[in-house]
Amino acid sequence: MTLFRAVCLPMQAAIIGTCTIMIGASGTMTANPAIGILGSKQAGGSSASATIVASSLLCSLLNLLDCYSVSAPAPATFSSAPSGGGTNVTFASVFRLDGSGVDIDGSVPQRVVNGTHPMQVDLTATKSSGIFPAGNYQGTVTVRCE
Repeated sequence: MTLFRAVCLPMQAAIIGTCTIMIGASGTMTANPAIGILGSKQAGGSSASATIVASSLLCSLLNLLDCYSVSAPAPATFSSAPSGGGTNVTFASVFRLDGSGVDIDGSVPQRVVNGTHPMQVDLTATKSSGIFPAGNYQGTVTVRCE
């Protein structure tokens, strides 16, 4: 019979990188003429902004094998909306990095190398039936760096 002995040892960890998200301006969502879409890309709307600062030792040393990825998935609901404003609504978000005019689906992580990366985020809410009732709406997109 063989006996095994388990020993608990303290573990140490080293920080090998950081990813900092600095929130900039809030965006503004406006309605389309049919009042079935609220979005920051509609006429009169504006994108939200953030700045990502990525720094990973392994990203530098191992030629981008362990860099960070950024995403900005759409929320499931409004943070606040008037009565009936949040029913039958779907949300979509896109973002752009480093001044690029190319929209990236908010739920698709985009790899970033070390450095500072300006980011613009847009949110669209689409009502599948009816129109958005009058009132104040707020949608919150969470920017992630993982």
